[in-house]
Amino acid sequence: MARRVVLKLSGESFADPELKYGIDPATVQRVAEEIASVHKEGLQIAVVVGGGNIFRGLSSAAAGMDRANADYMGMLATVINALALRDALEQAGAPCRVQTAISIQQVAEPYIRLRAIRHLEKGRVVVFAGGTGNPFFTTDTTAALRAAEIGASAVLKATKVDGVYDSDPVTNPDANKLDEVTYMRAIAERLGVMDTTAITMCMDNDLPIRVFSIVEPGNIAAAVRGEAIGTLVH
Repeated sequence: MARRVVLKLSGESFADPELKYGIDPATVQRVAEEIASVHKEGLQIAVVVGGGNIFRGLSSAAAGMDRANADYMGMLATVINALALRDALEQAGAPCRVQTAISIQQVAEPYIRLRAIRHLEKGRVVVFAGGTGNPFFTTDTTAALRAAEIGASAVLKATKVDGVYDSDPVTNPDANKLDEVTYMRAIAERLGVMDTTAITMCMDNDLPIRVFSIVEPGNIAAAVRGEAIGTLVH
């Protein structure tokens, strides 16, 4: 079987680098072209998208909104990003399907595991939107869940930093980047790889996590190919 991976893109991957919110067509196109370039090599790529560039459920809940309601709004934001990415991927020459965990039949297919696998086998990129379909779960957890469901070989988390550090590199200039880290250390030391539920799910299903920077051109293609960039959590 061809290498099959789940690529997790945060909402920041869609936003203008300066403004940090909204959808910037040029930014989305760059990401799509990288995915399309490595997709042409015969690799099977599924993408889980976040929605923080439009609406962030957890921070809105902290500001007083009902958490479940805020999370549902965040799920809808991921659908908007998924449609933007599908359009850019199709323009870049990569056939694409969007599947959502919440039913919006006019714009996307419902998430059906076997259909998603069939799309990948047929050479289509599949974009998963709507999170898990349940409040109180992050899109990181969605990435771990979908990767386990479709039999992916790895979860690739694209972030704004170039890997996992032993402390926050923003506040600590002496922070050390880790080339490899165990699941348990990532959980115990709260290294900010993913939320605990996502890491535990990857650990239980023996799914390695590759954390890398999306800012550097070519990194998405390198990560999908399985090259040793960023940090490997295993």
